[in-house]
Amino acid sequence: MQLQNTISIASLLAATLLLSFSTALKEGQTCAADRFCDSGLHCETCVANGNVRPRCTRIQPIIPTSKVKGLPFNRYTWLTTHNSFAMMGEKSATGSIILAPTNQQDSITSQLNNGVRGLMLDMYDFMNDVWLCHSFGGRCFNVTAFQPAVNVLKEIQAFLESNPSEIITIFIEDYVTSSNGLTKVFNAAGLRKYWFPVTKMPKNGGDWPTVDDMVKNNQRLVVFTSKSAKEASEGIAYEWRYVVENQCEFQLTSSNCLAVT
Repeated sequence: MQLQNTISIASLLAATLLLSFSTALKEGQTCAADRFCDSGLHCETCVANGNVRPRCTRIQPIIPTSKVKGLPFNRYTWLTTHNSFAMMGEKSATGSIILAPTNQQDSITSQLNNGVRGLMLDMYDFMNDVWLCHSFGGRCFNVTAFQPAVNVLKEIQAFLESNPSEIITIFIEDYVTSSNGLTKVFNAAGLRKYWFPVTKMPKNGGDWPTVDDMVKNNQRLVVFTSKSAKEASEGIAYEWRYVVENQCEFQLTSSNCLAVT
């Protein structure tokens, strides 16, 4: 009887160990190599957000239109990156080192190829041009300047050209004061032909045109600016007439935490 119990316990331990090694790790769990992660995941360290422990991470997000088709543009959730241009390890196009904070590990092209469909870009007047800078005080400096905005906009143009059914949204944190500065840089990048006109944007929370209609009309670039005057002067939509941003705090207390229904 004792021998039988010993064999049963040993079998149970072996089965438990086998299960623990054969069960793939889920998204967000720490890992040692890609082979330990579940299907569609890989083992990656995201240094940009301070996470030094490798975790199972989704290789690519699900493109929402691949699951449900024919909905208005605003009825989908689109993956968007913050400070999309601020890539780790970059050297300023001025030749200077960059002392500004970085947010991304991938180039704009890589982000788009991996499912990102919204880009947040900080644009400044700098060196008689429009530059992407992660700066302060409304001014760009050598150590906060990444590259001329036209370079990144040309990457977006190339993606739209190669992917005729995709839609990109750009959110501009706008510090450009030069006359028609944004218009000039978008035209120089060849993006005007994809422009979704502000006159077609619904106000007061109404539904947008369907994704199918936007693709059919080749109006596949949606651009917002943080400067309200540019809607009239340059035909670029003022963000807060059409966009609502949810509250996001690092620390929530009972006094500032609201239930949303």
